[in-house]
Amino acid sequence: MDNQKMDEFYAKFKERLDDTTEFPSKFIYKFIIPTTHKGIAEVHRIFDGADPQFQLKESRTGKYTSVTVTVFVIDADQVIHYYREAASIQDIIML
Repeated sequence: MDNQKMDEFYAKFKERLDDTTEFPSKFIYKFIIPTTHKGIAEVHRIFDGADPQFQLKESRTGKYTSVTVTVFVIDADQVIHYYREAASIQDIIML
């Protein structure tokens, strides 16, 4: 997806978040990544310093890991910041 489309997507997402979520609050992120120490470490790095809670669950075959991150966020912009950071991780699926 090109940068303009990404910006449009996140602008609409921000509107929805502001309409449906009361901030500040806890926010739950869900990702699926190939089971590698590098990918999981990159997710940890993104939330470093935010006092996150992580839950990891490997798929039945062990090929993928589901990562659930619960973190306290101030506003929709902070939610989007973490999603944009996560988007840089190779082969990540953001739910």
